[in-house]
Formats: sequence, C-alpha cells, structure tokens
Amino acid sequence: AEDIDEAALNYAQIKALAAGNPLIMEKTELDTQVAKLKLLKQNHLSQIYEMENKVVKYYPNEIKRLETRIEGYKKDIELAGKNTPNSNEKFQSMTIKGITYTDKKEAGDKILELCKNIRKSEKQEIGSYKGFTMELDYHYDGFQIYLKNELTHSVILGKDNLGNIIRINNEIDMMPFALKREEIELENVKVQFKNAKEECKKPFKQEQELKEKSKRLDDVNILLNMNEKDNEVVDFNDNVEVESQKYNRAYER
Repeated sequence: AEDIDEAALNYAQIKALAAGNPLIMEKTELDTQVAKLKLLKQNHLSQIYEMENKVVKYYPNEIKRLETRIEGYKKDIELAGKNTPNSNEKFQSMTIKGITYTDKKEAGDKILELCKNIRKSEKQEIGSYKGFTMELDYHYDGFQIYLKNELTHSVILGKDNLGNIIRINNEIDMMPFALKREEIELENVKVQFKNAKEECKKPFKQEQELKEKSKRLDDVNILLNMNEKDNEVVDFNDNVEVESQKYNRAYER
C-alpha cells in the first residue's frame, strides 16, 4: 500500500493548487486512502478465497485421513497385543524366509545377513513378526524394516543384531503413543475447520469507510472538473480581450 504512486495532476488542478484550492489537497489524500483501502479489501478477499478452498477440500480430506490412520492404529495395536506374550520377555518368535526363530540373537543375525544381499532399493518381503508382515528395504541412508498390517510402520536398522530386535519392539510399543498423537491432531484440525468456516463469513471491516471515501472522492473530482471548465472559459475570454486590444491599436495607427 505504501508503494502506490501519487495521482498525476492536470493543468487545471495545478493551477487550483497554486491558488490555494483546498479540494486539491483533499483529493490527493482521498486518492491515497481509497487506494490503500482497496488493496486491503483485495487482500481480505484473497484470504477468504483461500479459506473457502480449505473448507471445501483440505480440512475434509485431512479429517478423513486422520480418522483412517486412527482406525489403522487401533487395529494394529490390537494385533500386536494378541501376538505379544504375557511374560516380561517381549520376543517370542520371528519368522524369516520361512524359518521361525525363537532366539532373538539368531533372528537379528539373519536380518543382518539379508541386508548384505540387497544391492538396490527394492522392498522385499522377508517374513513376519507379531502378526505384522515384514519387508526389508535399502535407502541411501541405510536399511529399514517395514511392519505392515492396516498401516505401515518403518524401523531404521543399525549394525547390531540384538539392537535391531529392540528397535522393532520399540516401534510396536510406541503405537499407543502414536495413536494418541493422531487423536490430538484430529481434534486440532476439527477446531481449525470450525474456525475457518466462521472466518469465511466475516466481511471486510472497513467496507463502510471505503464506500464513504470513494463517494467523497467522486464528488471532489466532479467539483474539480467543474472548476476546470470555468478556468477554460476564463482563459478564452482573456485571450479575446487581448486580441481585441491589439486590433484597436493597429486601427488607430
């Protein structure tokens, strides 16, 4: 708004300004104020359009996505619970390439062995653990195991055999906390959705001021145009009088 150029003044307006016409100063101020108000209104409308787009598309889709993930977490947590022993030992068995390992060190060694044979980024199903399908994949930053059921849970692997089993168990143990995080996020999005619908209804706060100043600017422009026509008539009469005096002096000679 500060970069709006000042309106150029025509000859009649400059002449009126030199004569101390207060309408010129008022016009200059109104031009700047109206331009700023129009820019503010345009920004307001742009924000409303953006908000309306979110109300129609973004928020409903985001709510649906979060609800789907919440249901997925609940089913995965239920699956893990059914396949977790009641004893303090979290590891019971892991099936890798058709072989069931009851010793977690042997299972960890087998995972590291499979990592050595991967040459490119391509997910490979390697077995199952606690009801989840396990896929092994390689990325530029290392190896990952994906636990898949309703959702896909990724585990970044290290170089320690037992450490990798612990990481897999930790990912499963963290599912209830991840579920809680998604539920909180869903509530936040619902609040944002409600607020966005209210924001779309808000009018431009300075609409009345814009109307009043625009009308006054129109009135001032009309008055200045009338003054300009009067000045043109005066200038024409002055020229006729000068030419008449020249003619009379020549006639007398």
